[in-house]
Amino acid sequence: MRHHVATLVWRVLLAAALVCGIGLLPWLSRTDPALTVLKARSADRDPTPRVLADIRAQLDLDKGPLHLLGQWLGGLPRGDAGRSWLNGTQVTPTVVQALGVSLLLVTVALVVAAVTAALVCARTLWLGAHRRLDRRRSGGGASAMLAALPEFLTASVLATVVGVQLGWLPALGWYGPQWTVLPALALGLPAGAVLGRLLDDLLPGAFAEPWTQAAEARGLRGRTVAVKAVRRCLPALLPNLGLFVVGLTAGSVAVEQIYDIPGLGRTTLQAALAQDLPVLQAGALALLLLAAGATGLATLAVRRLTGPALRDGALDSLHRPRRSTRSTLPLVYGGLLTAVVALGLLRDPLALDTGARLRPPSRAHPFGTDALGRDLLARVGHGALDTLLVALAISVTALVVGVLLGLLPRLSGPLVDTVNAVPPVLAALLVTAVAGSGAGTPALAVAAVSWAALAAHTSSLLRQERATSHLTATRALGANRWYLLRHELLPAILPPVTRHALLRLPGVALALASLGFLGLGTQPPAPEWGLLLAENQPYAERAPWAVLAPAAALALLGALAVSAAGGVRWRPRRRARPRPPATRTEQPLPARELVEAG
Repeated sequence: MRHHVATLVWRVLLAAALVCGIGLLPWLSRTDPALTVLKARSADRDPTPRVLADIRAQLDLDKGPLHLLGQWLGGLPRGDAGRSWLNGTQVTPTVVQALGVSLLLVTVALVVAAVTAALVCARTLWLGAHRRLDRRRSGGGASAMLAALPEFLTASVLATVVGVQLGWLPALGWYGPQWTVLPALALGLPAGAVLGRLLDDLLPGAFAEPWTQAAEARGLRGRTVAVKAVRRCLPALLPNLGLFVVGLTAGSVAVEQIYDIPGLGRTTLQAALAQDLPVLQAGALALLLLAAGATGLATLAVRRLTGPALRDGALDSLHRPRRSTRSTLPLVYGGLLTAVVALGLLRDPLALDTGARLRPPSRAHPFGTDALGRDLLARVGHGALDTLLVALAISVTALVVGVLLGLLPRLSGPLVDTVNAVPPVLAALLVTAVAGSGAGTPALAVAAVSWAALAAHTSSLLRQERATSHLTATRALGANRWYLLRHELLPAILPPVTRHALLRLPGVALALASLGFLGLGTQPPAPEWGLLLAENQPYAERAPWAVLAPAAALALLGALAVSAAGGVRWRPRRRARPRPPATRTEQPLPARELVEAG
């Protein structure tokens, strides 16, 4: 009981700190809030001292941020979140309506993601049900490329091809259920590919457990065994699913912008850019409540599915040490990516040729040219260095922080919920307000939020591994916490979390790109991959190669990351493991007996 109360207090304090930080955003940015409001209301009006003084008096800006924050918090118990600084309308109906739109969109996107994840895992399920599954297999290049596709590029292609050219579905607006199909596909396909890869990583361990042999001996059908294997993997997957729900709502800004959807992400972003403080605070609070609700439901579902097994130590480990996967796919993907980068570095990425604008691929320009006549191969090659190095550094940092905090679930659980509810765009605005704009602002913003999913994955695996029978036996033999962490827990946790981090590597690059597109990161004429996508996206219909070149490079990066992740294993030692320290009342067992007992 005391633990639950402390966790609740910790969550409330974190949420309050975030809301207070957002409330201080106009003053932290060292800009005049009255000037920002005037520009948003009427860009043509001169910012004279009298006009600015009238705005300050109207919005009570002269009374300071603490007065405004207290006034806003005082109205929340009555359901009053204040009035918009821009148009004077009530904030609560606007945010509630935007939240309803986002929940509908996310629900349909989750259906798409579930179907996509099922297709990704279909081969593994079939092989496991027929006892033909090799735990050392590798693959998944197609799902990796699908996971690496940027959401705004997928949304643009679907809107252009399916909505405009073919006319099958509406491509703009939000007027009914049929308007949800294209944006839900843009959100659900990449998310489903990631969830499918995570589930596909767990299924071999489930099919290798002794219960599958018992089920086969009892004559159960392969389909029944496959369903039970999926259910066995859900406790480790559901925490990530809860994060995906919040991530789709908070990270769907680009999709909502393309399809003109009045969702919560777009509403919060527009309020942040215009410094419409009441709407921004209410939107952030709605995201926090959504994160808390999704995480709570995921936790209840995990306990419901696992039952007393987590208390009785009756589970088997899904991640026993195994040999590394030997595959030539990482060499193939890495060789192709290296060749593209090397050939691009030999060309000038800034050379303009207005007579060769939007030229298709040719011998002179293998990837074609952009709207200014610049060679796309050169820009992709030169942009690879910044994109890959920064994304790799952020991924390594997120992996280290995520594992360290994930091993402390009481501390990291509320922190993960709070951080995951913050869109990278809002995090970038907060970082810019505190540290100022610069080349490192996008990296700091993405690094501040990218560790949350890895920490949640670590905590879920830690909870499962602590309930395994071999850990219970090793603990009964007198092993201390350090021995259990080094020889039992880390070998089971680090490989899947590392594979998860590699799977998110292209997403980190895309997050940096989206910030650059919004003016918070890399700026033209820098040849950063995400910026290339943003620059050439308006020409996707006339010159598809202009967006396919950087998109193919990102997809190749995703395939390389996933194929390399297949070989991430904790190598078992050839010699017997050392004995755990014996208790005073027990005699130490020989190493061979200890290994057999563990």
